[in-house]
Amino acid sequence: MAGKRIGVLIAACLLAAACGRGGGTSERLIDVGGHRLFLRDAGKGSPVVVIDAGIGDGVDKVRPLQERLARETRVIAYDRAGYGRSQAGPLPRDAGREAGELRALLERGGIPGPFVVVGHSLGGLNAQLFAARFPGDVAGLVLLDPPPLSFLLGREYQEFAALAERMTSEWQRAADAARGAGEPEMRAKAAFLAAIASEHREMFAASAQAAAAIPGFGDVPLTVMAAGRANPAFGPAAGGYQRYWIEQNRLLAAKSPHGRFVLVPDSSHYLYLDAPAAVEQAVFSVVRRARERR
Repeated sequence: MAGKRIGVLIAACLLAAACGRGGGTSERLIDVGGHRLFLRDAGKGSPVVVIDAGIGDGVDKVRPLQERLARETRVIAYDRAGYGRSQAGPLPRDAGREAGELRALLERGGIPGPFVVVGHSLGGLNAQLFAARFPGDVAGLVLLDPPPLSFLLGREYQEFAALAERMTSEWQRAADAARGAGEPEMRAKAAFLAAIASEHREMFAASAQAAAAIPGFGDVPLTVMAAGRANPAFGPAAGGYQRYWIEQNRLLAAKSPHGRFVLVPDSSHYLYLDAPAAVEQAVFSVVRRARERR
C-alpha cells in the first residue's frame, strides 16, 4: 500500500512539473465595462504575447498559432465583442474602441505587461492603435499583412471601394434579418454579424483615419509581415494590387527605427495558416529582442 501511495505521489509530481513547464491553459470571461470578453490563456513566461485576429476570426481560428507560441512564452488570445463566447459590445466597433477594450481585458484579467501584440489584418489596425495609445504597455509589435491605409482611406485602388461597401451591406442585412428571429442562436449570430459589419465599415473610416494619424511607434521592436500570393478575387488587377499591398507594408515597417519587413512569397493573406513556422520565428524574434531591452 505504501509503495502504491509513493507511486501515485511521484506521478502527481511529474504531472505538476510538466504542467509547470507548459504553463497550462485556462479560459475565462472578463468584464471590460458593461460586457464580458472571452479570453484563452496558454503557456508561461514574459513578455506576454497578445493575439488580435482578423475580421470574422476569433480564438478558435488562431488556436494553432497560440499553441505554437505558448511553447516559449505566455500567450493570450481573445474573442472581440460579439465574437464566439464574448458578449456583444457597443457600436460602432472601430479600432480605437477595440484597442481600449483589449487594454481593459488585460488589466482586469491581471495579465502583466508590457506585451508583444500580434495583429492579423484588421487586428493589425487594432494593434497599431493599442501601441499608439498605450505605449507603456507595448514591448513589441508583429503585424501580419495589415491592410494598406491609403487604400482604406480611398486614395488608391478606388475601384475596389464598391466591393468593400457591398460586403459591409451584406453583413448588415444578414444581421438585421437574424436579429428579428426568435431563436437564441440566431440572436447570437446577429450580434456577430453586426459586429463584423461595423468593424468593416469603420475600417474604411475612423479606424483607418486613426491609424494613419500615428507618426511612429517610437523605438518599439516592430516586424511587419506581408503575403506574396495575389488574391484571384481581385481579378486582372490582383497582381498589381498585391505588389502595392506589399510595398505599403514595407513602408509601415519604417515607423519604428527597429522595424523589420518580412515578405512570405508563397503565402496568402492568412500568413499564420500558410506559413506558421515563419510567423512563429518572427514573433519569437520580437519576444527575444524585447527581453534583451529590459
